[in-house]
Amino acid sequence: MTNRAVQEDPKYWVKSVARAADILEVLATPAPGSGLSVTEVAQICGISKSAAFGTLQTLRAYGLVSDDGEGMNRRYRLGMGLSRLGDRARSQVSLRGVAHPVLRDLSRTTGMASRLAVPEDGHAVVVDQVELDHRVRLDLRMGQRELPHCTGLGKALLSALPEAEAAAVIERHGLPRRTPRTITDPATFLAHLRDIDRVGYALDDEEDAEGILCIGAPVRDDRDMCVGAISITGLKLGLPAWRYQELGGQVRDAAQRISEALGWAAPDQAGDTAPGAPRG
Repeated sequence: MTNRAVQEDPKYWVKSVARAADILEVLATPAPGSGLSVTEVAQICGISKSAAFGTLQTLRAYGLVSDDGEGMNRRYRLGMGLSRLGDRARSQVSLRGVAHPVLRDLSRTTGMASRLAVPEDGHAVVVDQVELDHRVRLDLRMGQRELPHCTGLGKALLSALPEAEAAAVIERHGLPRRTPRTITDPATFLAHLRDIDRVGYALDDEEDAEGILCIGAPVRDDRDMCVGAISITGLKLGLPAWRYQELGGQVRDAAQRISEALGWAAPDQAGDTAPGAPRG
């Protein structure tokens, strides 16, 4: 049984469907082109060989499993019908629809405004946000283009790019100084992006506007492509350094929740050391 299934309430499960889902998960694990025998599938899933064979043949009829070889040499692997379903599933998923409830939760737990942005020509364009009903309101506008080098959203998106692509964005847009804390040296900034990629979140510590703190993290899809970023924004007001790490972990975890809902497979958890922000 898969780890995901264990987390769900089994009250309404249909055993044959659960068995089919487990078999598909098992067939996703071998090296490309190798496949598994019916005996191997049965052993891994902990079911009888006849049950495994019957389920495999049913899935094969729907194009969800393919096979080749004869007799004891027959091997089973995932079928191309899954690719068709995957394309349709991807087209039905709305990044904004998936992200918005997570943004609401993030704002409630952190006490800060949260936003979602997508990449556009090296910038981060805000497409959704959750504001707080506070007397002090930040100037956060939908459709706003965030600079790539000094904002939590922009740095999160850049950190998900290959370094050569990130360097090209920097060369194209430059590193204009917004505050005394803005990083303006290209080599220093690229090293900073490596730190962000390592810990999984980006910190804008008064680098875009004095007195404002912003923490962002990238969102990835089922192809491990960065499709956006989320962030929280608030007044710094002497926030202690340990709180940066705590908030960063919350933003990173929220971004991973969205990514997993988009089909992304999470690697090992990132470290918790806060990214340093060397000043240019």
